[in-house]
Amino acid sequence: MSRAPYEDHGTGENAAVPAAGGLALLALGGWLLTTSRPWQRPGETMTLSLEWGVSGALLLSGLALLARCVKTVHGAEPTSPADRPGNG
Repeated sequence: MSRAPYEDHGTGENAAVPAAGGLALLALGGWLLTTSRPWQRPGETMTLSLEWGVSGALLLSGLALLARCVKTVHGAEPTSPADRPGNG
């Protein structure tokens, strides 16, 4: 029984730092949202909007950065025809 070799996705070295930054933004946005808890306390409209907006922006930008890094590592096409699946 022949097993197909593991598909090489490259080293991903150029995506490591942005991925760590994306995870940090996700953690910071989640931390801000859970510590401020704008849904549990009454407050001034501007303050609540600012808390929701900042934490939402951090979460969305972290998610976008992480998705871009995953696409960089796993979505890249093989560079040479010999590396493509079915050629071996």
